[in-house]
Amino acid sequence: MSGPWIPLDIATTDPNPFVQFDRWFDDARSEMLEPEAVALATSTATGVPSVRMVLMRWHDGTSFGWYTNYESRKGEELFTNPHAAILWYCEPLGRQIRIEGTVAEMSPQDSDVYFSRRPRGSQLGARASQQSQVLGTREELERRVAEIDEEFAGRDVERPDYWGGFRLTPSRFEFWQHRHSRLHDRVAYLAEGSSWLRVRLSP
Repeated sequence: MSGPWIPLDIATTDPNPFVQFDRWFDDARSEMLEPEAVALATSTATGVPSVRMVLMRWHDGTSFGWYTNYESRKGEELFTNPHAAILWYCEPLGRQIRIEGTVAEMSPQDSDVYFSRRPRGSQLGARASQQSQVLGTREELERRVAEIDEEFAGRDVERPDYWGGFRLTPSRFEFWQHRHSRLHDRVAYLAEGSSWLRVRLSP
């Protein structure tokens, strides 16, 4: 990485971590090909972790969300252990944001709204794919997509019950700004009831 970097201090951050997130996310829109990409970490009931990239398709002043097959590995882990962490990273600006909290299933109505806006090919894929299950050949998947396309010919593709959204409600944020000599700036927000405590962390 090369600079110059914009220093990060508690005095320059917003008291509300969601507002601070929006600031950095907006700064990144013109810098990144896919600013909604985040690493999502989940774990089993016994604490065995797994991580993958997903697209953050929802965020507001209380939560962050994504959509998936509920029967996938991440879906099963989130139902078993409803705690997760996401990591947003912007290499051009030398920034990352870690967000940790509890996870809940989105309402069927919210999932329906998002599903209806997806490209038809993505809708067909959601119905055709048994996500995370062993697949014999690529041809099997393509044949399944063609069958579903024929089934829904001339009408909207319905959202399957096993596909929908999850929403993470944060209890902790950490904003990380790259600095020279690995003396990075780190500001954490810790939930304290309805307010947030901001602290600086050592790099």
